[in-house]
Formats: sequence, C-alpha cells, structure tokens
Amino acid sequence: MRSDSLIEQFFAALIAGDRPASRQIVHAQAADGADAQTLITDLFWPTYDMVERLHRADKLSRLSYQLATRLLRVLVDQVAAALPLTGNGPGAGRTIFAFCGPADADELGAQMAVDLLEASGFRVQFAGGGIANDEILAQAHEERPTTLLAFCSAPSDLPGIRALIDTLREIGACPNVQIAVGGGVFNRAEGLAEEIGADLWAEDPLELVEMLVHESDRRAEPEQRTVGRKRKTRAAA
Repeated sequence: MRSDSLIEQFFAALIAGDRPASRQIVHAQAADGADAQTLITDLFWPTYDMVERLHRADKLSRLSYQLATRLLRVLVDQVAAALPLTGNGPGAGRTIFAFCGPADADELGAQMAVDLLEASGFRVQFAGGGIANDEILAQAHEERPTTLLAFCSAPSDLPGIRALIDTLREIGACPNVQIAVGGGVFNRAEGLAEEIGADLWAEDPLELVEMLVHESDRRAEPEQRTVGRKRKTRAAA
C-alpha cells in the first residue's frame, strides 16, 4: 500500500483540513485490503513524519499544522479501534509504562506506537506528556514495568530524559527495567539514544514493536553512554 503519491495525497488532504477527503483515502485503502496495522505503519506514520519535518523546517503554517495533526489523531483513534486486542500476542506477559514530550504531536506519535504495542500483547500504561520525572520514577517503582518507554520529538525533551535515565541508574531503582526511546529527535541524531544510556531505540512504531518483542534482554553497556560524562568529571574535579 505504501507509496509516495498516496502519502502526498493524504498529506494534502490533512493540511487542508479536508475531513471527507482524508476519510475517503483511508476507507479506500481499507477496501483494498489494508488492515489497521498497515494503515498505521504505511500511511499514518509516514504522513505524520512528513508533517513534523515540514513544521520543524517552517514550511507549514501553524494553521495547516494543527489542521493536519488534529485530523490525523481522529483517524488514528478510529482505525486503532480495529486492532486486535487479544492479549495473546508476542508481547504477552510484559508491561510497558510509556510517556512522551509535552506537545500534542508527541502524543500523536506515541499513541500510534502504544496502539501497536498493545495489539502485540503488551500491557501498556500511557501517561502522555508533561509528567514530572519524580512521578515517572514513583510509578515505575510501584508498578515495576518490564519496559519504560519515552517517546519524544524535540531536543528540548532530552535533558529530562537524560536526567531520568541517570537517576534510575544511580539509585538502582527498577534494576531490571528496560529503557526504550523513540521519536523524531532520536531519528534525526544518529547515536543519540545510545549516548544518553537508553537500552533500546527505534525509528518507527513497527520497528519499536519488533525490537521490544525480540530484544527484551538488551541492556545498555556503561561504556556506550557519553552524554553528561564530561559534565560529571568536571564536577568531581
């Protein structure tokens, strides 16, 4: 199903706020056999990524950006309702506590990832954005999730994520939890997720699902972390 022309057509309908045209594109793909997962991974996600890239480059007006993201979120909600939620998928028996950056677009991207994870059998709690680190730490300590997932798209989110990872490592809280990250900021800066000490990272929701399913034992090596190391050395000196 995935094609540049289809994504461009869908993108044009979204930024124009054309709800009937957007729905018609989705319905036509479903009629051609695209299931909910395919619609999310091959249509919604790449179009979302295009909207975000153009917005960051100041090539979309604020109006067009908000028309697109609000309409896309409605469509994601509608399509995600058709995802299988049997609890017997490859992620069965594992739990994820997920949060994201404060922007609406962060929640939209994270929602697509969370929906696919839940459809794969993971039990997911999704807190959205704007949650303080101490509350995230308290929740992780109380619930003991298998994975702590941070989904963020802006560089401004990084200090908080780095501080959270540092605190988890330093106090030994939830020593068995796997820390995963995803979102635009990690896609744009190769090696960044590794440098801040994340155990696992992915470029898109489907890859994230596959990695969490197949690499549940993957953990960061202390040597991989470079961000913040110089700062700590100077402080010690």
